[in-house]
This record gives sequence, C-alpha cells and structure tokens, in this order.
Amino acid sequence: MNAMLFLSLTLRGRFGGGFKIFKMKNRTKRQLAIKQAILNGRISSQDELLHIMKDQGFELTQATLSRDLKILKVAKVSDQALGYVYVIPEGVTAESHKENSRINFLADGFRDIQFSGNLAVIRTMPGYANSIAVVIDNAEPYEILGTIAGDDTILVIMREGVSHSDLINSLILIMPALEDKLG
Repeated sequence: MNAMLFLSLTLRGRFGGGFKIFKMKNRTKRQLAIKQAILNGRISSQDELLHIMKDQGFELTQATLSRDLKILKVAKVSDQALGYVYVIPEGVTAESHKENSRINFLADGFRDIQFSGNLAVIRTMPGYANSIAVVIDNAEPYEILGTIAGDDTILVIMREGVSHSDLINSLILIMPALEDKLG
C-alpha cells in the first residue's frame, strides 16, 4: 500500500498534482532561512550562503539562490573586513527590528483567508485590517496587485496565474508569524 501511495504522489507531482504546495512551502522555508542567515551573520558571497543553506538541509542551485536573493531584495553593502556583505534592506538598522516585531504583532489580528478566483478576502480582528493591508502593500509582493481594507476585512487582488498557495506563501514571507496560522 505504501508503494502505491508513493507512486501516486510521484505521478501527481510530475503532472501538476499536490507537489506544488509542498514545493512552495519548501521555497518559503528556504527564503526565510536565507533571510535569517543574512540577518545573523556577515556573508560575503553567494557561494558562502549556498554552503550555509546546504548545511541546513536545503537542496538548491546557485541559480535558485540568485532568484531568491532577488525576490528578498537582498543588497550588498561595503564592509571593511570582508569587502562586501549581504544585507536585507529591512534588516540594516535597529529601527527596522522594531518594525519587524510590529509586523509580526499584526499577524495576531489575522483570522482567516477565503478565495474566489483571483480575489482573496482576509478577515481580521476589528481594527487590524488597515495596518495589515499597509504592510502587504509596502512589501510590494509580485503576487499581489493591490489591497483594499476596511476595519476588519481586506480584499486582496492577485495577479493572473497566481495560485492560492503562491499568495499564502507570499503573505508568510511578509509576516513570518502567519506561518502558524496559514502553514
């Protein structure tokens, strides 16, 4: 029976079945790990970061890492000891650490998400919707064209071709604390 289940999952994965959701969760975890590695250490090259990611159990190529760095808007800044090091723009100052804490606090107000076509409706606790929508809009994720917020509801307009799991993973990248609620 296990062999049949494995074969079924393998075929579904090769032909567009349930594999994409696993892959997207893996991408989210990988990108969060990249972000953490950059915030925690002074990394001066993609090769160094690639080794760190492989040591953490992620299987990725240099091309995948390069795409992830672009998605995360990673930059290089001058460092006297190492020449240049990677930074996450929001991780450069202590002020941004406070901002990250505030963003994760907003995730506490998240209640649920429902989908209809390329629209998503996020329900929040009263008073949270506008702040969460501002955080989403300021992050400018590719998957989202824009948001409209009320007091406890956010309408999210997704780009054509973006799947529900793509949007969920994008929201987790913006507010990592949502992973427990959505993941």
